[in-house]
Amino acid sequence: MTSQVLAVKPLPFPVDPAMISLALDQSFNAVLLTDANLGKDGQRIVYANPAFCQMTGYTQQELLGRTPRILQGPATNPDVIGQLRESLRAGTYFHGSTINYRKDGRPYTVEWNISTVRNAESEITHFISVQQDVSDLMAAQKSTQIFASVLNATEDGVVITNSRGIIEFANKGFEKITGYGLIDVLGRRPSMLSSGHHDAAFYEDMWGTLRQGNTFRSVFTNRSKNNALIHCDETITPLCNEAGEVTHYVSIFRDVTSHVLEASKLRDLVRYDSLTGALSRAAGELALQKAYMQSLGGKVPMSIAMADIDHFKQVNDKWGHSRGDTVLKAVSHSLIATLRANDSVIRWGGEEFLLIFSGCGLEQARPLAERCRDGVQRTTTDEVGQVTVSIGVAELQLGETVAQLIERADKALYAAKHAGRNQVQVSSETQAEYSA
Repeated sequence: MTSQVLAVKPLPFPVDPAMISLALDQSFNAVLLTDANLGKDGQRIVYANPAFCQMTGYTQQELLGRTPRILQGPATNPDVIGQLRESLRAGTYFHGSTINYRKDGRPYTVEWNISTVRNAESEITHFISVQQDVSDLMAAQKSTQIFASVLNATEDGVVITNSRGIIEFANKGFEKITGYGLIDVLGRRPSMLSSGHHDAAFYEDMWGTLRQGNTFRSVFTNRSKNNALIHCDETITPLCNEAGEVTHYVSIFRDVTSHVLEASKLRDLVRYDSLTGALSRAAGELALQKAYMQSLGGKVPMSIAMADIDHFKQVNDKWGHSRGDTVLKAVSHSLIATLRANDSVIRWGGEEFLLIFSGCGLEQARPLAERCRDGVQRTTTDEVGQVTVSIGVAELQLGETVAQLIERADKALYAAKHAGRNQVQVSSETQAEYSA
């Protein structure tokens, strides 16, 4: 290390010694000047500024003529003191830190910068030490380390961003859940985890809540480093300074993927008929109500169809219920595969299925129903062979209820049965004729 030397040399401009003394006396940092005695007793203090006296609790009179060793104690690091003495003997600059003790016995952490003072002949005459009490800084660093250790001990993911949403910290729990380590995410935004499953309204609600200084909580569907979907129960809390300004956001989340998947399976068990894969009766009634309200609100057409498997009782009687179940599955799968994505297939009861044709009038619904009938007719099963269905179609009319619409479709179905089966019949009744 290059030696830093303070040499007493003539200056090219006049300097008032009183001004130098005044500057040292008013220095924020503690300044100590000792002689260059490297003997057994060590250096003696020849000057200590007010900042040094305030830091140590000693008056200048109590310090003058004494050795800086009076500041040392049980926790003073002997290795650091040894390095200090070696630097002084070598006449080189020294920088170090250890624990010293105030007059009242209280310890403090001091950071030194010690340089040599030389005369015109380059002889070391004094050592000047500029010191700073860094106890608060060390305590803050220790608190930060403890804080980080605590956060890393939890299995929950923790992310801290600044007010602009830039990640400044992520714990080990975050890495375990997402697969991303701290180095991967520092300087990036949490949106890097976005899966695309949340719409703009979701994020508008989130930011609206946070800007009001409130905590936002929701289940986020994120995407991990290995591209897997992860469901996280997450709370995001804004942190404010004394002026009420947001400085950071803290996000704490827990991986609830297994719970979400289990709940989804349970919902599917309730939503879908376990045998056929069509909507259950309860879920179907909700789908009917939704389509009905959309038709009324948007003034768009809505049609439904009732489909019934022909001669199904004979299938059960001749081949047994297991073959009957096979037929039900085959018919349901055919109907689902034939219809559009926004249409619905409901197992209405027994061998009967209700079809919802969203946004369709009769001119569109009838061809769809014919396609369904034809698709089933092309389906064959072991032993039973070809299966057919009869279908009745009806379009929602002005002022009609869902129950009335279903009844008209049911009448059309029975008309198809009576006309020879394996065909589509359309309800020709008007609302006025039906009400009459």
